[in-house]
Amino acid sequence: MNKGRLEAFSDGVLAVIITIMVLEMKSPHGTSLAALRPLIPVLLSYVLSFVYVGIYWNNHHHLLHATQRVNGATLWANLHLLFWLSLIPFTTAWMGENHFESWPVAVYGMVLLLAGVAYFILTQALIKLHGRGSSLANSIGSDRKGQISIAIYAAAIPLAFARPWIAGAFYVIVAIMWLIPDPRIERRLSQ
Repeated sequence: MNKGRLEAFSDGVLAVIITIMVLEMKSPHGTSLAALRPLIPVLLSYVLSFVYVGIYWNNHHHLLHATQRVNGATLWANLHLLFWLSLIPFTTAWMGENHFESWPVAVYGMVLLLAGVAYFILTQALIKLHGRGSSLANSIGSDRKGQISIAIYAAAIPLAFARPWIAGAFYVIVAIMWLIPDPRIERRLSQ
């Protein structure tokens, strides 16, 4: 199957996710800068989630650029990823509105963890389709950064009940790890 519809659908869903997140941010009732103070947690959770959705969009784009075709398994794996990403606006709003309390921070981490696992499943489905010797498989390699990310999410979730700010710091660390674009696919495709 041609990958064009998968790319277009995924881009549309990610655009809607970002739009929903910004619509969740309500303007303050006052006109002074002090009126913005209660919105700082909401803004911080929005910024973190915007970065995460941007990271997923960027990596998804690179992944599909290296992909020649898709099949039913990859369509379902992609929907699985989009499902978890579609929960980011809800968990973002819950975490921000409740000032980074334990349960919202833990659930946010669960969504990040499951999105990371879903992305791993998608990459494995694509590698299986294209073969272990394909340029896609070679560019992804062992995916150590993805495995480290999943481990950090898994550690942060229970930590959210003891020290939510440390769990939040873990989520920021993973985002920083991924802000530097992964050059493996671009490098492999340019060869």
